[in-house]
Amino acid sequence: MTKIRNPAYLRSMRKLQLEELGRKSVEELRDLKKTPIIVVLENIRSAYNVGSVFRTGDAFLIEAIYLVGYTAFPPHKEIRKTALGAEDSVSWIHFKTMEEAFLSIRNKGYTTVAAEQTDKSIPLHQLKEVKNAGMAIIFGNEVSGVELTTLQQCDAVVEIPQLGMKHSLNIATAAGVVLWELVRTNIKTLVA
Repeated sequence: MTKIRNPAYLRSMRKLQLEELGRKSVEELRDLKKTPIIVVLENIRSAYNVGSVFRTGDAFLIEAIYLVGYTAFPPHKEIRKTALGAEDSVSWIHFKTMEEAFLSIRNKGYTTVAAEQTDKSIPLHQLKEVKNAGMAIIFGNEVSGVELTTLQQCDAVVEIPQLGMKHSLNIATAAGVVLWELVRTNIKTLVA
């Protein structure tokens, strides 16, 4: 673990310029090995949330986003506003139903995990390593969450432990937390 630096050291730092960040082009990204994670967005109302998930998906080099039901899909001005071009760098497919999405996921041999609070959910940090081909992580509607029929078809359900009064996060925030935890804890398995 890196030690926290003293304030005198930090006073000499500078922010990196855009050209120093080593950003890749959309064309370069298409050729890179992807993290075998599919994000499934089931009936998400806000196209801004969808765009934010695209941007997070790009950050973690995920394989794809499955947009299900009435979830907005590109091209869409609200997605573009928050995705900032990530809708071009992350592969995506729109499915009318979760049944169609599940068929695609099962054909890949991926584990299906929903992010939801249930009487059978496990804390996110207790999810074990991905041992097979990859994982599809399902996020549900901002108000009603992941549909019960969808939950019942999953291999596992995880929840993000929360300490406050609300016990819910915005879908875009939840996706960021879950994806970081999956990548952080499975990085060797996922990109090997």
